[in-house]
Amino acid sequence: MKLSRRGVIQGAAAVGSLWMLGCASSSKSGAGGTDAEAGAQGQVTKLPPPSKPQNILILGGTQFLGPALVEFARSRGHTVTLFNRGKTNPALFPDVEKLQGNRDPNKDTGLKALEGRKWDAVVDTSGYVPRIVKASAELLAPHVDHYVFVSSISVYKDLSKYGVDESSPVATMADETNEKVMENYGALKALCEKAAETAMPGRVLNVRPGLIVGPDDPSDRFTYWPVRAARGGEALAPGDGQDPVQFIDARDLAAWIILNVERRTAGVFNATGPTEPVLMKDFLELCKKTTGGDVSFTWADTAFLDKQKVAAWTDMPVWVPRTGEEKGLGRIGIQKALATGLTFRPTADTIRDTLAWFRTLPPDRQAKMDAGVTAEREKEVLAAWHQEHPGTAKAG
Repeated sequence: MKLSRRGVIQGAAAVGSLWMLGCASSSKSGAGGTDAEAGAQGQVTKLPPPSKPQNILILGGTQFLGPALVEFARSRGHTVTLFNRGKTNPALFPDVEKLQGNRDPNKDTGLKALEGRKWDAVVDTSGYVPRIVKASAELLAPHVDHYVFVSSISVYKDLSKYGVDESSPVATMADETNEKVMENYGALKALCEKAAETAMPGRVLNVRPGLIVGPDDPSDRFTYWPVRAARGGEALAPGDGQDPVQFIDARDLAAWIILNVERRTAGVFNATGPTEPVLMKDFLELCKKTTGGDVSFTWADTAFLDKQKVAAWTDMPVWVPRTGEEKGLGRIGIQKALATGLTFRPTADTIRDTLAWFRTLPPDRQAKMDAGVTAEREKEVLAAWHQEHPGTAKAG
């Protein structure tokens, strides 16, 4: 099964980095515990207090990762200012200073609200094209000590192998003025990183997250599986269960970013997890165990799914086949981030919290998920599978 880079990007729409566009977070953020494997019972790390309170500007701040950043920063005693258009969740954080404008200096009032202001650090969750990142980084360079840019592992030129790390080549584009994000997402993110570093050399933390998951993620790209497991019955599962998968809870990513703001960490870091490789089978079994759903998984091979036009990452979320051109998405090298304190809460906690959040949504929203196959389509595909494989027992 071929998983195109465009499919990965479209199937991941965003975090302030197009990986996942989220809603207002209502879950308490905190540093994760060590998660050596899916379902491991990690302990929340007791963190020493920061050496001094920070004044932090967040470009964005009201969608998925943004609120998690705000909540963790405030739990550490820091002061937060948000800069955005004021259109998404404007009532969120009523006691936080909000500056209104546009990331694009050529639109509306542009960046004027940031002029003449000083902060200790800025976290950029909403940069997609280098021209816009360049504008904010250059404006803020004389007035902040540290710039965090939330990038993506999609920057890598070649994801056809395991163990891609920060030294691996990044994607490029012939026309660097082309701002068509969906067509050039990875290359544009790489150019955004470069723009930030050029404006503030040695003072930039470029963070390359993988699949960001957890409560308040409206993409349903992780949520589908806890919901499906809880529903019970026979469930379509992709491949043979042996494909590695990676993801990171938005709250753990936010905690790591803020802690490295405190440390003034600079450089490029992949940020996904858990600590040890997790297989798709382990993940789905953990969903079953954690949700208590009476579900059985029927594993269908990639050739069959391809024939049925059931796509990895979108129809079968989280999953990337280990034989595909993007198989590296399932096992990105994260040793550098682990060495700077990246930790993970137990995956079971993320599953449980995500399902609990999803069940608070309006019934019509719950009835129409944005990822995964519909119940009707799943039934059709399972029927086709059993027709081709008569007598195949349903897996547990």
